[in-house]
Amino acid sequence: MIEKDKPAQKDSPAQKDRPAEIAFDDFMKVDIRVGRITRAEPFPEARKPAIRLWIDFGPGIGEKTSSAQITRHYTPDALIGRQVLAVVNFPPRQIGPMRSEVLTLGVPDADGEVVLIRPDHEVPAGARLF
Repeated sequence: MIEKDKPAQKDSPAQKDRPAEIAFDDFMKVDIRVGRITRAEPFPEARKPAIRLWIDFGPGIGEKTSSAQITRHYTPDALIGRQVLAVVNFPPRQIGPMRSEVLTLGVPDADGEVVLIRPDHEVPAGARLF
């Protein structure tokens, strides 16, 4: 007989892969915005291959810098003008000689290399993810 309503055991693989639940209000504390890359340069001073980005989030937030380990799929020249998503309310981090002010978001491909997240259509700079 199969027990339908029995909760999964704590050590089951399905439970280990599931992230902890959070309240919607906690999600809203993470400020994820759309910005446009205005400048991109190789960042040889970083420990891992990276590209230094300047991203314009429009009025109110302005232009911010970010270091992104995205050299497998992107070249600096190909990034200019691209819209990306980034967390804009994390504290800045010092990455070698540069101050990274936002966390540019991506997801791993099958080889674990970063693929940037961007909107399917043009949206205003500074638009918030919700």
